[in-house]
Amino acid sequence: MDLEIESRNVAMTPRWKMEIEARVDDLQRWHDDLIHGRVTLTKNRRHKKLANVAEAFVIVTLPGRHTLTARKENKTFEEAIRAAFDAVGIELRKYRDKRAKTEVRLPPMPPDRGVIAKLFLKERYGFILREGGGEVYFHENALQGVTFDELEDGAEVVFGLGQSDKGPQATVVSLPPPITKMS
Repeated sequence: MDLEIESRNVAMTPRWKMEIEARVDDLQRWHDDLIHGRVTLTKNRRHKKLANVAEAFVIVTLPGRHTLTARKENKTFEEAIRAAFDAVGIELRKYRDKRAKTEVRLPPMPPDRGVIAKLFLKERYGFILREGGGEVYFHENALQGVTFDELEDGAEVVFGLGQSDKGPQATVVSLPPPITKMS
């Protein structure tokens, strides 16, 4: 990982630099894909009466231009460095957890099954013979993942059932998913 360490309004001490490098090593132990890091220590001169005058600002960059930051103020630079790196570590864990929970959503399968009983090629509609009996009208517009010209009498289909003023009608018609054998 490319690391930049800088300070503003205060001279960098070897002790702070070693602390930062140790914290970066700890982060890299758990997150080996970190691309870039920058740590800036700033002494806040504007607030002379405040107790927290040491500020540590940590930026880490992950693949895909994801950047996480933490800015912490404290009484000493050591405490500010620890607090900022702890905050970045928490953000990295949250980011990883969120990425790990990515779900692949598939469209729901239509609940009914049947076979093509009649096709009217010129008019672009047909009828499906339902499992358990009865015919269901479908139009070319209800087809998903298959074209009207690919259908033939006797082809097995799955479909969603709706009601029209003329009777049962298929709202979505598609071919059933292939059956995969477990080995």
